[in-house]
Amino acid sequence: MAYNKTPNNEASELIEKVVYLNRVSKTVKGGRVMKFSALVVVGDGKGTVGYGLGKAAEVSEAILKGIADAKKNMVKIALADGTIPHDVIGIFGAGTVMLKPAPEGTGVIAGGAVRAVMEAVGIRNICAKCLRSNNPQNVVKATMEGLKTLRSPEQIAAIRGKSVEEIVG
Repeated sequence: MAYNKTPNNEASELIEKVVYLNRVSKTVKGGRVMKFSALVVVGDGKGTVGYGLGKAAEVSEAILKGIADAKKNMVKIALADGTIPHDVIGIFGAGTVMLKPAPEGTGVIAGGAVRAVMEAVGIRNICAKCLRSNNPQNVVKATMEGLKTLRSPEQIAAIRGKSVEEIVG
C-alpha cells in the first residue's frame, strides 16, 4: 500500500505491508463506537526493517499511524546472500518463531505475518515456522526479536578477535 505523503526518495523506496487489521468496538450509552488497529511492517528490502501499530477511528488513519510508528522503530539486520547467516529462534510473549537459512531458489517458506517481515527486510530464501501462538502481533514481534539476534561472520570474528576465515572455516 502506498500511503507516502513525503516526496523524498528515501521514503518512496520503502516497502510497506499491512500485516493485520483489527476492528474493535466499545459499548457506550449511545451504542457501539468502532475503532481500528493496523499492524504494519516497513522495510527497505536491503536489511532494514521495522514494525508499528496504529490505532484510529478510520482504517486509513490507523495504517498511516502504523507506518509512522514502524519508521521510528527500524533496525538493521545482518543478511548473507539473500538469506540469514544462521538458525535462530525468536520469542516474544507466547509467540515463538523458528527461522532457518535456505539455499538459493527455495523462496520464502513462511506464514502470513512472518512472510511480510521477510519480504520487507529483503530476505529471498528462508524457511520459517510459528511454533506456539499465531497471533499476528506476537508473531511479528518474535520474528523481529529473532532477526535482531542475528550476527554476521564478520561480527563474530570481531568479538572473538579472530579472522573471518577462522570462523567460517
